[in-house]
Amino acid sequence: MNVDNLQQFDPLQDDLLGETDEVGSQKEHIHIRIQQRNGRKTLTTLQGLGKEYDLKKILKAFKKEFACNGNIVDDAELGQVIQLQGDQRQKIQNFLVEAGVDKKTINVHGF
Repeated sequence: MNVDNLQQFDPLQDDLLGETDEVGSQKEHIHIRIQQRNGRKTLTTLQGLGKEYDLKKILKAFKKEFACNGNIVDDAELGQVIQLQGDQRQKIQNFLVEAGVDKKTINVHGF
């Protein structure tokens, strides 16, 4: 008779979860946020796209599809972030889902 659940373990052990796992890790998620500028002006940011995507081509498609201006900003903590003028959150989400990105990995933030 073998009872595995009676084995002892140290709950304060550093590598309990493993070396690569992080609790609450959201590195693989895509975040779409809105920021208020002056007055009624808003700015939509897209962060977390993988390295396999060409951000310049995606930005060009966004600008053509949504009829807005935008650019790519290099951030020290977040990496490369796409910024678009106006509230484009739902349009970006629909665009990414149609392009084959899993809807579960897209988080839409904002008011």
